[in-house]
Amino acid sequence: MGLFDEDVPKKSPFETISVGDNLERLSEDELAERIKALKGEIERTQAALEQRGNIRNAADAFFKK
Repeated sequence: MGLFDEDVPKKSPFETISVGDNLERLSEDELAERIKALKGEIERTQAALEQRGNIRNAADAFFKK
């Protein structure tokens, strides 16, 4: 451990990813991790959308009785 290691900012594995971020300074490994994180977010968003559809369908069925 060097004298100034605490001055080096550490990247969080949960760092915020935004659409349109500059990708020029990312390494191949960082780009691969970004893709993995984005795929996970897509899956999470699709699950939320499906759940909302199920709730809406249940409400529609209840109120149509």
